[in-house]
Amino acid sequence: MSETPHFVVHDEGDSVGVVVVEGVKAGQDLVGWIMDQDRTIHFTVKDDIPIGHKLAIRDIEADSTVIKYSVDIGRTISPIAQGEHLHVHNTKTKRW
Repeated sequence: MSETPHFVVHDEGDSVGVVVVEGVKAGQDLVGWIMDQDRTIHFTVKDDIPIGHKLAIRDIEADSTVIKYSVDIGRTISPIAQGEHLHVHNTKTKRW
């Protein structure tokens, strides 16, 4: 990989990536690394996102399953656009 990634994604079937650098700001062009396929993706982030937090790598409809590291981690409670912060304000666990 020739570009330093801002976020990583386990598999292209995932719906989110994890930010791996400090200081991601809304409007910034990001590079993501999809590890299993060893390829990069690019898009503009819509929100400030702290390191370690998730971002949508594609548009996700309301009441959809969220996949991270090839695992179901919850469901959306509102639509989430590519590049938006995915956190407790728009995603809930399915455990309870």
